[in-house]
Amino acid sequence: MDYGLIPLALLMAAVTYPWRAIPLLLPAAKRLPAPVQDYLRLVGPAMLATLAAVSVAVAVDAARQRTLHVGVEWLAVLICIAVVAARRSLLIGLILAVALVATARALGFG
Repeated sequence: MDYGLIPLALLMAAVTYPWRAIPLLLPAAKRLPAPVQDYLRLVGPAMLATLAAVSVAVAVDAARQRTLHVGVEWLAVLICIAVVAARRSLLIGLILAVALVATARALGFG
């Protein structure tokens, strides 16, 4: 098991949680204009999506060179987007995407 990603997970939580908690911590935030509220609500997921996109699209080889990676992860992202658009359920989309990648890697395609 690789414990090197734990600091990244903690950093992601430290960066995204405050943006999601602003309405809870500041009651006056509900009086902000609707576009500002929408922006604040979407900052955290946008940061997470950016981090996820980099981990899906960029591969690092043994010489630490970064290259564009096209693999089963791209298909998983597309499936997740399609499920979220159709079902309005991020949880179902993520479960299907993770299941696809795990299955592909178990079969040696990943």
